[in-house]
Order: sequence, then structure tokens, then C-alpha cells
Amino acid sequence: MIGKELINQIQEIRKSKVVAYITGDRPFFATARIAEDAVRPLYEHLLSIGKNKKIDLFLYSRGGDVSIPWRIVSMFREFCDEFSVIVSYKAHSAATLISLGADRILMGKKAELGPIDPTLVKTTAGGTALSRQEISVEDVNSYISFLREKANINDQSALAQMLSILANNLTPLTLGAVNRQSSHIRLVARKLLLSRKEKLEEEKINSIIETLTERIYSHGHAIGRKEAKEIGLSIKMPDKQLEETSWNLYLKYEDFLKLNEPLDPLVILTGREEQHLENIHIGVIESENKTHVFPIQVDLKRKRQVSPNLQINLNLTLNLPPSIRPENIPQNTQQIVQQMVNQAARNLQPLVQQEIIRQSPEIGLDMKIYGGRWQKHNQE
Repeated sequence: MIGKELINQIQEIRKSKVVAYITGDRPFFATARIAEDAVRPLYEHLLSIGKNKKIDLFLYSRGGDVSIPWRIVSMFREFCDEFSVIVSYKAHSAATLISLGADRILMGKKAELGPIDPTLVKTTAGGTALSRQEISVEDVNSYISFLREKANINDQSALAQMLSILANNLTPLTLGAVNRQSSHIRLVARKLLLSRKEKLEEEKINSIIETLTERIYSHGHAIGRKEAKEIGLSIKMPDKQLEETSWNLYLKYEDFLKLNEPLDPLVILTGREEQHLENIHIGVIESENKTHVFPIQVDLKRKRQVSPNLQINLNLTLNLPPSIRPENIPQNTQQIVQQMVNQAARNLQPLVQQEIIRQSPEIGLDMKIYGGRWQKHNQE
């Protein structure tokens, strides 16, 4: 049980059923995102609470896969007549898309929505490593608009030359993916807005979509509830009791996921060469009957520049006192002593090797994250 008591209180206030979906953003690497793997456990929670007149989704997320919001919203609508989203703090990007599909968005004083301009992740192989490049779809569109509108480049040959520079950096296939992603995000936003009980005029739908994709120029811009209402979203400001209860529920999840406790690898590895971290929770799905959590395991290790041909040979000699002559020592005793010296050399060799590695120049950090999956909380 993490926040079930507060969930029950919100249900009493709202006369609804509540499902909480939290993806953590704990610095530096304990972060989660809205993704397909959450759809199945969310469905379990909906099956558990059954068909209801009103269902509220308590949402906290910095974003994620933009193909998932439609799946979540359409699934929730199968279980209720009225679907609302409660935002106490952050509901950015893909979380904002989910909110677009709600009949009401209940936003507290600290609540934030965000632009829905998508980011395309390009992965390339280089040697033995993979590199990730994040490309803002709207940055590409903005570049083309800049050439035409700000730089006044209308000559077709000059425009083609500037676009060829873009193509050389992103490749035609990537540009095609950018265009497809741009069209997809607008289609998803439109479908979500049209799914609401209260139908919007086409002009208003277009205005909302254009504002959230193009007119807000910074992806990090936080849209408060007053601005969200001006944009045309169906915003409801909760009363004092609901606002306080919802904020306290967020604080429960903030504490459980340790969102204010950065996991800085350099701090964790202070005085150590490597460290294993167990059960770092990065997500929660919870309702009155169930709790799912998403724990990960992390291995951290300093990367050092060590000669690939490092070989260590230890030759230990035993210096006897002058009063003891080797020929006077019994043969079996000599054998036992020699065995002890050889064993000591074998034991020292890895210790010496570890010390040489430890004193070698540090060139980076190896981090392995694994074992992540949604599972029932063991405190239920």
C-alpha cells in the first residue's frame, strides 16, 4: 500500500473510481516513461474496479511514447461514462496527450501540462557502442519555416541547397520519419479531442493542436492551468479539499520513488570501483484494490584505461635468518614452506592486478540497467 488511503479519499470526494499512473523522473538515471508495458497492468486495475459512471486517472509523467495515449484513453472509456484526468504536478508531452482525451482535466495550482511536439530518437552503431540522437520534429519544421519566413529564401535552387544541408545531417529516411511523426502526433491529438463527451468545433480543435505542437516554441515550457484554459482545454480547478488530498497523494509517490534524491553515479561510486543497486523503483500504478511497481537493478563501474596486455608475474622469495641454513631444514618442511609461498603469490596476484587497475586513468563509467518489469507490490 502506497497511496490507497488517499485514493479512497479522492474517490469519496469525486464520487468516482481512481487509478494512479506515475512514471518517475528521479535524476540521474532512475527515470521512466509512458510506454506500452503499462497498458496491461492498467487494464488489470480497470477490470478490478469494473464499469463505473466516473473514472479519474491520477497522472504524473514527463512523457513517453506518443502512440500509447490513444490506447490508454480508449481503454479507460470502455469502463466509464465520464473520464477525467487529475494533474497535481507534471503531465508533460505524452501525458498531456492523455489529458487531451479527458472530459475534464482537474489541475491543481502546481499542475503543469506541456507541448506535444514529438522527439524522434535516432540510434546509430559506432564500433561496439550505440549512440542515441534525439531530434525534435518541430525543430526540423521550424528550420524550414525559418528559411522561408525569416531568412526570406524563396529561390528554389537556394532553398534546395539549404535543404540538402539538412538532408546530409539527417538522411532522407530520417526526414521522412520526421514528417510521418509530425503527421501522427496531430492525428492522435485530434482523435483524443474528438473522443470527449463534449464535442468541440473544428476551428477550436485545430487551434489547440497548432498551439501545443508549433506555437509554444520550447519543449520544456510548463503550461499552467490558466494558460491551458486559454488554449481551449477543458480545465476544472479543484476545490481546496480535493487539491490538498491530490497533492498529498503526489507526495506519497514522490517519497516512494525518491524523486528528490538524485542518483548521481559519481557520488555513489565515491571510494568504490563498482556498485550494485537493488530495487530502484521508477514507476507506480495503483487503485483501491491493487498496486503495481516497476523496480530496476543497476550496476555501476568505473571505466579505466588499462593495457590490454596486462600480465603480472610474482616471484616471492623467503629470506631466512642468518642462523638458519637451508640445507639444515627437513625436506618435507621445505616443501610445505614452498607451497605456502606459491599460494601467497597466487593470492596476491589478483590484489596487485586490482590495485594497478584502480590507479589507472579513469576514462568513463559503465552503467547497466536491467530487470525492469511491472509487478505486484510485495507489501499488499
